[in-house]
Amino acid sequence: MALKIASRFRRLLQRPGSIDLGPYERLTQLVGEAEESVQSLTDDELTEAVAELRTSGGLHEDEQIEFLALARDAGRRAIGERAFDGQVVGALAMLQGRVVEMATGEGKTLAGAIAAAGYAVGGRKVHVLAVNDYLAKRDAEWMRPVYERLGVTVSHVGQVSTPEERREAYQAEVCYVPVSEIGFDVLRDRLVTDVADRVTAEADVALVDEADSVLIDEARVPMVLAGATRNEALDDDVVQLVRTLRAGVDYEIDGDGRTVALTDSGTDKVEKVLGEAAAAEDDPDEADETEEAAEPAVAKKFNLYDDENLDRLTQINVALHAEVLLRKDVDYLVRDGKVSLINNNRGRIAKLQRWPDGLQAAVEAKEAVPVSDSGEVLDSITVQSLIKRYKTLCGMTGTAVVVGESLQEFYDVEVAVVPPNKPNIRKDEPDRLYLTVDQKNKALVEHIAEVHETGRPILIGTHSVEESEQLSDQLEAAGIEHVVLNAKNDAEEAAIIAEAGVPGTVTVSTQMAGRGTDIRLGGKDESHDKDKALELGGLYVIGTGLHASRRLDDQLRGRAGRQGDPGGSLFFASLADELVTRYSVSSGLRPHPDDTGRLTDRKSIGVLEHAQRVADGANAELHRTTWQYNRLTGQQRAILLETREQVLTEDLAATELAERAKERYDELVDEVGEDVVKSAARRIALRHLDRRWTDHLAYLADLREGIHLRSLAGGIVHLKPIDEFNKSAIASFDTLIEDAWKDAAETFGTAEITADGLNEEASGIPRPTATWTYLVNDNPFGTEADRILGRLRNAIKPGSAAEPEEILPEEFDEDELPEELRDADSDDDLPEELRDADEDSADGKK
Repeated sequence: MALKIASRFRRLLQRPGSIDLGPYERLTQLVGEAEESVQSLTDDELTEAVAELRTSGGLHEDEQIEFLALARDAGRRAIGERAFDGQVVGALAMLQGRVVEMATGEGKTLAGAIAAAGYAVGGRKVHVLAVNDYLAKRDAEWMRPVYERLGVTVSHVGQVSTPEERREAYQAEVCYVPVSEIGFDVLRDRLVTDVADRVTAEADVALVDEADSVLIDEARVPMVLAGATRNEALDDDVVQLVRTLRAGVDYEIDGDGRTVALTDSGTDKVEKVLGEAAAAEDDPDEADETEEAAEPAVAKKFNLYDDENLDRLTQINVALHAEVLLRKDVDYLVRDGKVSLINNNRGRIAKLQRWPDGLQAAVEAKEAVPVSDSGEVLDSITVQSLIKRYKTLCGMTGTAVVVGESLQEFYDVEVAVVPPNKPNIRKDEPDRLYLTVDQKNKALVEHIAEVHETGRPILIGTHSVEESEQLSDQLEAAGIEHVVLNAKNDAEEAAIIAEAGVPGTVTVSTQMAGRGTDIRLGGKDESHDKDKALELGGLYVIGTGLHASRRLDDQLRGRAGRQGDPGGSLFFASLADELVTRYSVSSGLRPHPDDTGRLTDRKSIGVLEHAQRVADGANAELHRTTWQYNRLTGQQRAILLETREQVLTEDLAATELAERAKERYDELVDEVGEDVVKSAARRIALRHLDRRWTDHLAYLADLREGIHLRSLAGGIVHLKPIDEFNKSAIASFDTLIEDAWKDAAETFGTAEITADGLNEEASGIPRPTATWTYLVNDNPFGTEADRILGRLRNAIKPGSAAEPEEILPEEFDEDELPEELRDADSDDDLPEELRDADEDSADGKK
């Protein structure tokens, strides 16, 4: 009843998640009535009944009722799971193009399979987009018996699938595929020179599992197809030079920790060292003199910002970013001699993800591992552009309402909240806030030990590999047996998570989003003291800190209390946590903790809540910015692809080149035949279209990096960076296709074309010797505009909580402060981390 009232209130306010479930619930009742007649059918008769419903125009309401009754019984027969009413409601909502919010353990996988089969029976092809290979394969195999009973073909695609396997898989009526794999396949298909080389099928229906993670979190990370060019190893002297620079003296980090820049002193030091190196290179004989006779080389005048030194400046900057801002076991791991990025949204290895090539090489140089191949970007696509290709979008997740506004803004899709099959009785305790990280960690371990003594199963969510291992060391020192799940052992994740509900078990895990495994009390088969786990209060979830998005906190909480089980959750936090120091202003706050360092006053807790709201907003703005800068590029790509499609499937290339180089065309037709000439013309035209597009993307990448300078140069006339970007991008693309035809005509005039066809290498248009795909962490340190705004904000806000006397009168009316804050005048009450930060800041100013 409470959920229905909340739903109606949201509808009144026109808030996301306000879809009225009434019509779906009424249809679900009719499905239940129809189910009685279905149960008397044999298996073959059930499959035949579904076949009789098949149509090419989608299922109408009466047909949906009959189909859902058949599908519900097919689930009972095939895998022993009869869909609850809530799962039927969820399937109906997805069949209407909604994103469904269903709590963890409520059976999203079966509901999604029923919806996918419903689309297939209605004549549609469905891609069930998963977050990773494991879930795509698991769910396809798990639901296969249901699909087969319904007469629907199903398949899955993974990283190891061959082109032939992919082509066959995409022909199935329902194909489970990670969103990254379908994205990469689309990119590869855009560059084929023969229609037969394509693997993907027409984009029709996208049913997105973990919809918030895929559509919101992944939307900030473009997928890239690259072609081999060169190895971008960073000079070792640059790496060594950067390591000698001192924080606060030679470089400064902005308040958000997103960018680092040389100070004047640091620039002088770098220029001096590089000038001496340049002088030594110019006079190698001097370097060969004996130590007694040798004199230091006279440093050449070296200006780091001269045009000819641009490459050096870039190397210094990326090496500094890698050395100072990117942290091992937090942002990346070094494993098997390679640098692997960590997906912050899921706390696991991002297997195909890398930073832009220069930064990737800098991190590899920092860790002294072989530099991976780099290359030029042949094409890229964002998740949002990928999803926009589909005619119908729907999906499911455990936390959709929180991002409901973003789903409406970016995808024009609404959220339907399906109530749980059984009431949620989980007890969520108020967050516990501490002054310092050390005080928080001490209280955290003590609380874990206290709960563990009762035997209650505990799941602890951490933010990084580094944090999980530090906590593991602390638990080991306290004599608490536990298991750790993080990016270093994610291969065993399903087995570890499945047993997290056994009494006495303590499981430490990084981010739980997309794990895809239910935590059942008593273990996977519920045979290990389930009754005892119930008596103890069920699974107890503990967070070591709040996430940047409260949606991620909710995902962690949702692991407890599944299917009406008891459960509990508690989050620990401190004013020195990165969330607070990056996204909120704690300066001027005069906290008064108790003996353990705990804070309970309203203003301190308000700082924590404010930081999370700001972080949520910052992530939404990053998504919005990514989309704004990629929207025009997507439109230009569509124009180019339309021309490319005509070249690939028709005789457009032959027609164009016959007009532009008639004599050459006629001569070649006489020598080798028209079919060979048409094929050669097609390959030449495709190569130059692709070449021009690659160059255009490189230009846009450089343009975006420096576009903020135009807005600063506008004087009193405010120039919006996105408008300036679009203006330049349009001008660059305006003649692209015509220029490609001119290049093609020039190549056609001299190309080596024999009866065996076109010799691309000899004709000067070789295709890349190798291609590979990856996800690029787009603008990992923010745009320049973001950085400038950050510096301005940091310039006007107080530097730290260690300067309360200066800002307290400005920030707060003392009469409005809680009594315990008025008498806190000593810096002894402040976290050591904040006092140190202030001292560093003061040193930097000197």
